[in-house]
Formats: sequence, structure tokens, C-alpha cells
Amino acid sequence: MEKYDRPSLPWSIKAKLQGRPGPEANRLFHDWAKLPIPEDQYMAEYNSLQQQHFPNAKPLPGVERLLGDLGRTRWWDLKNADGVRNGETAEGATKPHRVHIALATSSHAGNFAVKTKNWTELFSVFETDRRVLGDDKRIQPGRGKPLPDIYLLALKTINDGLEPGEKPITPEECLVFEDSVPGVEAGRRAGMRVVWVPHPMLKKEYEGREEEILAGRMGEAGEVDMHQLGEIGDGWGEYLYDLTNFPYEKYGMVIPPPEVESDPTMKENVDKGIVAEGAECV
Repeated sequence: MEKYDRPSLPWSIKAKLQGRPGPEANRLFHDWAKLPIPEDQYMAEYNSLQQQHFPNAKPLPGVERLLGDLGRTRWWDLKNADGVRNGETAEGATKPHRVHIALATSSHAGNFAVKTKNWTELFSVFETDRRVLGDDKRIQPGRGKPLPDIYLLALKTINDGLEPGEKPITPEECLVFEDSVPGVEAGRRAGMRVVWVPHPMLKKEYEGREEEILAGRMGEAGEVDMHQLGEIGDGWGEYLYDLTNFPYEKYGMVIPPPEVESDPTMKENVDKGIVAEGAECV
């Protein structure tokens, strides 16, 4: 922006751009920035900066452990030497189970590849067919976040891959992790619970309106599907500063101990490509 004698991008505008598909975010940015250059030149410079900086992006605090923990829950559904599911041998009235995980991001395939090229092991917890990106052809144009389509499609990818006889997961059983305001609204419009982990400056920008955000009632998508929105204080949205020490028990998740990684069946399971059952939906 400084290069073209324009003011720095304020958080009030950043908040509108976060979480949205690229074309929509670019339109909102251009309407505000009014740069004195043609769009193709802007996109070339923008893409160059992405190639330069995206590979240096790092996970938020707690994300690496969270994904590792959730991926490890697949152990509960594996069978021991006696042919009994590990979860059935656990103590307690409620038997633990695998937590299924999917990725729903507004990043297009090219940007996603650049962002994650140094984190391939971390993202391996998401099976390829359970990754829904911003340019996924199954999402209709104009139906990205804050509309619910991307999360409902992510849930469909999970249900399509369940074992025969396994009960399909409903939106009410899902938990969305989001950092953007449009993303929170998308999750709530999908009928799912949402954990919001925003940048501190984004949180400050919306200070005093947190409950509206958590209910999905910021009006990011306009007057559509209003019946799907949450209610203020309904408990289906939660703010967390970061994902360190995530409260699994609160959401009915039971994490097996790290020692189960040495179980031979875990390696067999990985070799078969069933690595990514973690936790958007429980």
C-alpha cells in the first residue's frame, strides 16, 4: 500500500477479507484500496508477495498438538488381537470413539500448496478426499464463507467415507475451528458448534460484539438463511485465545495416550491411508 501512497490496511477491512474466497476478498479490497494500477498488475504483485511470505507461515499455538491428538483417536476404532474395538475396552459408561476430521478452507489450491509446503506432515492428518478448498467445483460461485456450503460439504466428505453401518454424523455433532468472523458465521449457518480463535487485533476490532460473532449474527452474508443463525449466548460458540490445552472433555472427545502410536495396528492403519480421522465432527 505504501508503494502506491495508500494508507495501511486497517483491521476493520482485514476483518472483512479474512475467511472469504479469493475473488470475493479481492473485490472487497479493491473497493476500499482504489489502487492506481490495473487489476492484473495488482494480482501479479500480490501473488509474488504470497510466494515470498506464505512458506514462512506457522501454525497457531496448540494446533500441532491438537491435530496430533485428534488424529490419534483413530486408535479407538481399531481392533485388538481379540478382535475387539479398543474403545470397547476403555473404562467408563461412555465408550470413546474415533473423531473424524476434515479441512474446509477458503484458500484456493495454489495458495494452499504454498502455505502448507513446509507442513506436509502436519496436514497429512487430513485425508485428501476430506479437504475442501476455496476453488472446489462442488461449491457454487458466490457460496463461499460466510455461507455454510463449505462446512456442509466438508461434513459430506466425512460421511461419504464412513465404514458400512456407521451412523452418519449430523451438523449438530460437528465442531468448527475458525479464526475469521465470516468463518464463524459460516459454521453457525451450517448448524455446527464453533470455536473462534482470532488474531488479538481482530478480537480488539470487535470488542464488545463477541457474543454476536459467536452466534453468527454479524450479518456478513446478508439477509439469507436467517433461520440457521444461532442465538446470543446459546453456548454453541466459544472464544479461545489459542488452542493450547484444548478442553477435549467439554466436547466429548477422549484422546488416547501417545503410547498407542507404537501399536502395530496404528502403522497398518496409516499404511492403508486411513490417517486423517480427527475432529471437525464428533
